[in-house]
Amino acid sequence: QVQLVESGGGLVQAGGSLRLSCAASGRTFSSYAMGWFRQAPGKEREFVTGISWRGGNIYYADSVKGRFTISRDNARNTVYLQMNSLKPEDTAVYYCAAWQYGSGSPVIPKYDYWGQGTQVTVSS
Repeated sequence: QVQLVESGGGLVQAGGSLRLSCAASGRTFSSYAMGWFRQAPGKEREFVTGISWRGGNIYYADSVKGRFTISRDNARNTVYLQMNSLKPEDTAVYYCAAWQYGSGSPVIPKYDYWGQGTQVTVSS
């Protein structure tokens, strides 16, 4: 079992930055691929970025490439999402998720554990 808790969301103006954190419980964090997903009102949940359990593979949605960066700190059982040059269309609830021994690729059903989400609102 892995429990995930996101933090760092908030309200920011367009062009600004936020850093989200996802803290995981348990001793086996390093064996999990971690992903960030988001869901805007009235839309389906979508993949944002993922990092493999060994950290060697990283995937980004086209909509965030060059603006968002995922990283992980296994010593702190935490994965981060640095979001720069934010746009109003980035407004959503952001979720982190874990996939044991996964690749971090955008396959939503592969992610077994999910956090409760953190709201990100970008004003124009």
